[in-house]
Amino acid sequence: MRRRETFYLVALGLAVACSAGKSESNAVSRDSLTRRQKDSVIGASKLPGARVVQKAIGVSDSIGAHVRRVDSIVP
Repeated sequence: MRRRETFYLVALGLAVACSAGKSESNAVSRDSLTRRQKDSVIGASKLPGARVVQKAIGVSDSIGAHVRRVDSIVP
């Protein structure tokens, strides 16, 4: 009988321990930088692939400008 009680106690402890952490969806985001700002910091660094990130930001800006120009055309 003692084994069964110990097993239930350990199982209950594990269940409580696993449920105590915050999930990512419930956690408050404390980042002060936006995704774009983070990408700019990476692009300005000397990390491998930083030029690719910088180029992707430039392409994104170019496409965004094009979309704004097209949207501003009145039919």
